[in-house]
Amino acid sequence: MGLTTRRSGRWRWASLLGATALAVSAGGALACPAGAAGTDVDFATHCIPPAIAGLPPIDGTTTATVSADNTSPKVGDTVTVTYTVVGAAASNPTDLALPADIMTPTGKVTLGGAQSGDITVAGPKKNPPVPGKAAFPSFSMTGTFTVTKAGKITLAPGDYNIHTSYIMELDTPCTVTNPPAPASETITATAGVPANTRAITLGSASGEPGASVEVSGTGFTPGAAVTLAGRSGTSQTGDTASVSADGQGSFSGSLVVHDTSTTGIVAYEGDSWNADTGAGPAAYVVNAPVPPGSQKLTTSVTAGTLAMTQAGDSVALSGVDFGQGGASTGALQTVTVKDFRGGPAGWSLTGRVTDFTGPGGKIGADRLSWTPSCASKAGSPSTCTAGSAGPVGSSGATLAGTADGTLTGGEFTVDAGLSLDVPAFTPPGGYSGVLTLTLS
Repeated sequence: MGLTTRRSGRWRWASLLGATALAVSAGGALACPAGAAGTDVDFATHCIPPAIAGLPPIDGTTTATVSADNTSPKVGDTVTVTYTVVGAAASNPTDLALPADIMTPTGKVTLGGAQSGDITVAGPKKNPPVPGKAAFPSFSMTGTFTVTKAGKITLAPGDYNIHTSYIMELDTPCTVTNPPAPASETITATAGVPANTRAITLGSASGEPGASVEVSGTGFTPGAAVTLAGRSGTSQTGDTASVSADGQGSFSGSLVVHDTSTTGIVAYEGDSWNADTGAGPAAYVVNAPVPPGSQKLTTSVTAGTLAMTQAGDSVALSGVDFGQGGASTGALQTVTVKDFRGGPAGWSLTGRVTDFTGPGGKIGADRLSWTPSCASKAGSPSTCTAGSAGPVGSSGATLAGTADGTLTGGEFTVDAGLSLDVPAFTPPGGYSGVLTLTLS
């Protein structure tokens, strides 16, 4: 499976026992909690083999599942969906064996309930070798949609196409015979909290001690009492003033600034500062007198983002013997988390996994366990804490995180030993699953 990157930190993982390949890709939205895996559904499919194969259309059954990275979104949120074809209705139409990494799937996920429409999904160019006339292996495709309505939204697998690039470019399109297919996942969207649109502007960005600065605001509650206050870092200074918003939620007032440690000015409704009912801080500097023969030096530190990267996109789990089973082990590719926001919030990295599917059935998601570890780079304000060792499962588990604090941030490396408990008489073949990591 190919590798893509996005802030949500979504990672795809496929492992094949024996000649195992574990593919992980970072893909979907970082600020979402891990969602639950969908339910496998069967639906009638009409597939058309490439004309060169000389085969008639195939009317068969597709088994698939659709999952969402956030099953409780708010209106306006972006949700990442994963459409996994567990068992395709079509197969390799030729006697010629297909090599690895020549299949590129695309498809649609159908929305129903409170929101309708189709989501375009696509998968990486990644597959194990496919013998002649053999069934196509399981594959996954991802895509995103924006929640526009509150209520229950169903996700159902739709049409899909298997494109192969070997000797020549061929397509095998498969359509749902009786659309829509059964829903595999249901998410519940809520209206969410109205966005804080309050904003302030200053008449000047600096002044002498005791100077008055003009403060203008918009987006406040009409008629509300508003406090103007100086800030020194994250603390409020003793410089305050009161104004009232007009019928349109706007105001214009002034604040006399005496405190020479002032770094900014805020405006808020209520008795104390609250980010949900306030605006700012807008940068402001008090120009303290410079003694003769001296020079005042200033600089600024720009806040960054919270993001993660991985060391690679392939991990091999060890093979096990039929009749013996046991632990198929490996190690998660190292994850590097960089928290350069410079605020008080910590972060959490969680994971969940689907069942491992293969030619002989499936190995349950609850059989995958990990032993997390986490290290903080020297000088990082935060200390990284590893999650507990144990099952990952479809409901998910914590891989690592840091706590909230007065000032958080830093760079962290996260690892985990992986162990898949394979039943003794699991039918031979390759088994694959999808692991999703979410950074929030």
